[in-house]
Amino acid sequence: MPVLSEAVVHEIHGSRFSSYVRPGSGSVELCAWRLDVPAGTTGVPHRPSREEVLVVLGGAARVTIDGVAQIAGVGDVVLVPAGADFQIDVDGEEPLRAWVTTSVGLTAELPDGTTMTPPWAS
Repeated sequence: MPVLSEAVVHEIHGSRFSSYVRPGSGSVELCAWRLDVPAGTTGVPHRPSREEVLVVLGGAARVTIDGVAQIAGVGDVVLVPAGADFQIDVDGEEPLRAWVTTSVGLTAELPDGTTMTPPWAS
């Protein structure tokens, strides 16, 4: 179906992942979801196995990629390379809302060495 209006919602680490595009919705190659992160959230560092692209729709966040931190605000696009150490922190009083896209099969390595297969990207 080309128009996807219903999301499957997952909540983890205090954030909400509203998954629209994934194999379960008919996609073969891409996954896309809306990410909502509450204000004051310190993100969980992780290392994605595939590239991710985040488009900031609302709020702002400090994004850290391989130890380099920058502020991403509304309209900014963040390219996270595959294998990079990545973290999102929402320090301000406004929540972050972003659109995220990656390819099917993404996994994320967590600081303790475990690998997570996010259901919104598989």
